[in-house]
Amino acid sequence: MNRRNFFEKAIPASFALGAVATSCAPRTEMRYPDKHFHIGRGYHQIPKLRLSMDRIVKETVGLRPFRASGPRLDVEQLGNKTIVHNYGHGGSGWSLSWGTGNIARKNVLATGEKQIAVLGCGTVGIATARLLQESGCEVTIYTKDVPPNVTSNLATGTWSPASRVCDKTVAKPEFQAIWEDATRFSFRRFQFMLGMNDIACWAEEYGVFREAPVYIPGAGGEDFEIEGLLPERVRLTKKEHPFKADHVTRRTNIMFNIPTYLRHQLQDFTMFGGKVKIQEIKKPEDIDALSEKVVVNCMGLGAKPVFNDQELTPVSGQLSCLIPQGDVNYKLYTKGANFISRKDGIYIGSNGIVGNWDTTPSKEQTEKTVGILMKLMEEMKG
Repeated sequence: MNRRNFFEKAIPASFALGAVATSCAPRTEMRYPDKHFHIGRGYHQIPKLRLSMDRIVKETVGLRPFRASGPRLDVEQLGNKTIVHNYGHGGSGWSLSWGTGNIARKNVLATGEKQIAVLGCGTVGIATARLLQESGCEVTIYTKDVPPNVTSNLATGTWSPASRVCDKTVAKPEFQAIWEDATRFSFRRFQFMLGMNDIACWAEEYGVFREAPVYIPGAGGEDFEIEGLLPERVRLTKKEHPFKADHVTRRTNIMFNIPTYLRHQLQDFTMFGGKVKIQEIKKPEDIDALSEKVVVNCMGLGAKPVFNDQELTPVSGQLSCLIPQGDVNYKLYTKGANFISRKDGIYIGSNGIVGNWDTTPSKEQTEKTVGILMKLMEEMKG
């Protein structure tokens, strides 16, 4: 037998031998680790939140400036000063800051003045100041305090442009069109910030209820919505979620990491030549004393005594800060409680008390919301 014939016969024989050996060996099923095992189980992987009172490291109460007719965006004369108003956003200030700031910018540019004063250093004031800078104005912010010691620092940080923005039964019919334009402008602006050090990011948002929640129109609700701006909110089947609840929804939404966002915007403002002066405005005479002829009022609740705005009222909301948890990066709301995960902590809340000026945190409120969420987590599958 020559070398060529030997290999031609030997190779098939070796396969046959291997086949026999394999058939005689115990059959072991080959299994590979499935990184997407949660998909195979039928629901998205939703890590449980670790909850206990000793993990709460901070409690705060923020006051949202609510006006039943909606934010004040008009122009008035105060002596020799032109006052451009931009305040009273309720719970929508973060989301609408760029949109109503753009409205204020148009009103300022109509005056022809280039040296502008902005009152207030919250998210609305800073956004308005940046937009004015982009239009060639020299801007000075006059403020009682700067971040983190501003009301904007006490918000949850989620895209919610209709949250307590008005009472639809009180607001004028034309307000909805104004709101829609402001919302679209803000939404486009926030897209430029995605991917920049987690200033803004997309995250999943879950609604978990025993039964379908009943929405009651009126003050404090979200009476407006623009279809197609965000991904659709979808109803999940029981096989698609791990909660012990019959009505569960999921939607992808934009979240803001508030400390990073405020710091970034204020740094940009000063980098482009903006000035910040610590100067509290308590009365109209304080405005009259400013050197600028055009003043943009972004004072929030501070505008109530200065401009005698009887419609402006606070809506207090308490937040309890839980130690951050790396694998939890979603928002959840249920009956009586909600939480949102940010880089600086997981913020738990739910209440909104109209007309309440008290900023003293309530331990009972924290215990209530923590208890509700603990039960929900304990009942989760997996």
